[in-house]
Amino acid sequence: MSNASQPAQGWTVDAIALVGPTASGKTATALAIAQAWPVEIISIDSALVYRGMDIGTAKPNADELAQVPHHLIDIRDPLQAYSAAEFARDATRLMADIRARGKLPLLVGGTMLYLKALRDGIDDLPSAQPELRAEIEQQALAKGWPAMHTELAKVDAITAARLAPNDAQRISRALEVWRVSGKALSQWFAEGEATRATQPELNMPLLSLEPLDRAWLHARIALRFDLMLTGGFLAEMQTLRARGDLHIDLPSIRCVGYRQAWELLDRAQTMGASPESILPLLHELGVAATRQLAKRQLTWLRGMDKRILIPCDATDALAQTLAAVTRFTATAL
Repeated sequence: MSNASQPAQGWTVDAIALVGPTASGKTATALAIAQAWPVEIISIDSALVYRGMDIGTAKPNADELAQVPHHLIDIRDPLQAYSAAEFARDATRLMADIRARGKLPLLVGGTMLYLKALRDGIDDLPSAQPELRAEIEQQALAKGWPAMHTELAKVDAITAARLAPNDAQRISRALEVWRVSGKALSQWFAEGEATRATQPELNMPLLSLEPLDRAWLHARIALRFDLMLTGGFLAEMQTLRARGDLHIDLPSIRCVGYRQAWELLDRAQTMGASPESILPLLHELGVAATRQLAKRQLTWLRGMDKRILIPCDATDALAQTLAAVTRFTATAL
């Protein structure tokens, strides 16, 4: 769990999280909250961290960013990775800073792994080592994954016992962690559990914007993707590709919409077609991928305890949200 400190004056909580699937209206709702109470916004979005990826991520525009302090936006180049563990550390530090300024942290977004890392903690494992991983995979090609599983059992019997002999991805990661740190993956997990058990629980209610009618959300997703395409998303993609150092296997380019656009631009280039020729298919694939993302986000949310459900397709959704926030004020601000 994250360390909690004294809440901002007038509040009965350490922070509030405003969550929900993509296109559920989180940005507009967060700005309305910021107009009524002294908050600062911490983004819970794995795509908004990247500079130069504005249109396809529906990043708040300059006017919106100027209305209230925002954090964890534009903090990484698309060539760089940003993990859930890094988010949890950064958000914990920022929450303490915001409370020290007498304001309340308002965490806003839909990257549920980030939210889970902040609420439940995450094991601070060594970062991925591509060269070492490639070396392990080469050894597996020569020996077979069952032999690599046997090797893992010699140094980490606990992890090996829960993995199938051909579970290449997990065996590879466990061996990578051992070779990098000299510490078994099971030991990392055990130490993480012990640390979390001694930390106080973060008092952070979840206000979850979820549609009662899925068709309402699907219509908003389609409209937003239309606006992205007319707003210059294709030109943004071409600018990213023109850098020459980005590729489709990067976390940034795997973001919904960006991956589909990258693949279609590759196809158009191979066929000698114009970039604009991909627009109809990009719309179709981008909307479908975004709908799948929203479905996954809703599944995550429904598994989270103590969330306060607010029907974002209700005509009084904003009023319900503001009323919910009011419940966490001890005195009028």
